[in-house]
Amino acid sequence: MWEFEIDTARQQLNQQFGTKDLVGFGVENCVLGLCAAGCLIQYVKDTQRTALPHIRSLTLDSQDQSVILDAATRRNLELTQNLSGGHENTLAEVLDHTATAMGSRMLKRWIHQPMRCQKTLNYRLDAISEIKQNALYTELAPTLKQIGDIERILARLALRSARPRDMARLRSALQQLPELAVSLETVEHPYLKQLADYSAPMDSMADLLERAIKENPPVVIRDGGVIADGYNAELDEWRDLANGATAYLEKLEHDERDRHGIDTLKVGYNNVHGFYIQVSRGQSHLVPPHYVRRQTLKNAERYIIPELKEHEDKVLNSKSKALAVEKKLWEELFDLLLPSLEQLQNLASALSQLDVLQNLAERAESLDYCRPTLSENAGIQIQSGRHPVVEQVMDEPFIANPIALNPERKMLIITGPNMGGKSTYMRQTALIALMAHIGCYVPAESAEIGSLDRIFTRIGASDDLASGRSTFMVEMTETANILHNATQNSLVLMDEIGRGTSTYDGLSLAWASAEWLATKVGAMTLFATHYFELTEMPNQLPNLANVHLDAVEHGDSIAFMHAVQEGAASKSYGLAVAGLAGVPKAVIKNARQKLTQLEQIGQNPARAESPQVDIANQLSLIPEPSEVEEALSQINPDDLTPRQALEELYRLKQLL
Repeated sequence: MWEFEIDTARQQLNQQFGTKDLVGFGVENCVLGLCAAGCLIQYVKDTQRTALPHIRSLTLDSQDQSVILDAATRRNLELTQNLSGGHENTLAEVLDHTATAMGSRMLKRWIHQPMRCQKTLNYRLDAISEIKQNALYTELAPTLKQIGDIERILARLALRSARPRDMARLRSALQQLPELAVSLETVEHPYLKQLADYSAPMDSMADLLERAIKENPPVVIRDGGVIADGYNAELDEWRDLANGATAYLEKLEHDERDRHGIDTLKVGYNNVHGFYIQVSRGQSHLVPPHYVRRQTLKNAERYIIPELKEHEDKVLNSKSKALAVEKKLWEELFDLLLPSLEQLQNLASALSQLDVLQNLAERAESLDYCRPTLSENAGIQIQSGRHPVVEQVMDEPFIANPIALNPERKMLIITGPNMGGKSTYMRQTALIALMAHIGCYVPAESAEIGSLDRIFTRIGASDDLASGRSTFMVEMTETANILHNATQNSLVLMDEIGRGTSTYDGLSLAWASAEWLATKVGAMTLFATHYFELTEMPNQLPNLANVHLDAVEHGDSIAFMHAVQEGAASKSYGLAVAGLAGVPKAVIKNARQKLTQLEQIGQNPARAESPQVDIANQLSLIPEPSEVEEALSQINPDDLTPRQALEELYRLKQLL
């Protein structure tokens, strides 16, 4: 399509920004981005059929500036949408108590675009600290609530599609700014001072809207009644006429009564006959000859005179005139406001940021969060970390846990029972790291977070039947993405790799994936597994450690401790968890017997009745190659003559 051509795109963008070239935006060499931006501008112009004065600049967003989250990570961490597709029990739901809709949108953008620029993050944390210490959020939140969503109003203003009530809301928002300025008088941090400057009162604009728009205007301009009285003399004149100009009629009535000595004379109006002069039947003989009879009633006569007729024509004409003047004034109002559009957009942005910061300060205070320390060095050190969402929905107290990841301890192999809290522990680590990278307080006693480039999660599994992918295929696709793209500055969460296939396949894949991440990639990794064989890895490879979540069995029941401890778990508790889930007791009993048999076979393979059972329970991960396998590995079929191939076949048969 021609819209995607680079020359067309450059022309469109220069035209939009009123520039000669795009060098000033620092995007001159971003050809693909410019093509997309130019096409987008063209599309919006075609659909909106109007100028777009509110789109004023281009910014280059580089991957180096943000912590990259892929779709699977966003879904698994339940940032703004839970796994069921709803919005309850998500990070956004816990953090988002903003006062305005535009603040809420900005907070969600921050959550989905965590950043790596520590200067900006520390600015945000400093601002939150100051608001929290001075409890400024108690003053800011009520004022901001009155301001509402001016960001959307400004977009409609720019497209000249704003409605009367949008103007009334904008007026109401501008009226709150003096109160906001009083609340921000005492702020000290440069970031907060800058936001206070951008949201300073705009008296002239507030005054214009107060004079121009009625207190409670109608929804649309179509029928008029939007522009306030006293704003425009011509409009007031036409309106007075349209409303019957009562002062003029009273004067006419008084003059005619005095002039002709008719004390029952009245000037009136009805929808059928328009204006009239009414005289009682008893005084009709006093009526002068230039009065023209219009209607006869039982006790009175109604007349019209040229002067009143002229006034009537003016009144009937004045309604449409008033509406025309009002629509003209409405269009002029846009012309008066649009030069200040950039100032208003800066105001909306500043108010959104203030809203997010005061909201995060209130959340930090209410939910007992701490300020994280941001470090240039790779690693994550958290004392008493908590899961921000799970702790809100639990009835009993949340068990806080520490975590230490650093260059000498890059991977944790996490074991423990189902329901023991492995997934919660992993997710809370990722969420705390992510929250630190949006510049907000975190649910912990203390947290030191190193710079991250990406967060990967491979948690849970589901079929993607529509695309023809099984559960295991989905799992392996996500694993492949992690193994290819993770770096030593990435945080990787791997939960139960290899469970969608046979025991040996799954175990081998889990081992090989963990080894790759530990040796080739060097990413900070939390690797949860039920394959106890993997707990041997820290003995074979450097920079790995075992941790486990404990549980205690009481007879047939089980209590989960949810506390992370060093070392590998002593056993799995699968049958106890199956009992909790309501699996029939007879099935559990039968499973226990089978488990005992299998454990004995595993410990003493010579006692196996069936070679298949024995193979399934061998615990050596990589068996020694047999003689036949070694002989086969040394044969190159391309170098053999038919006779040599036949001899080799006989030799292999003998070895077997």
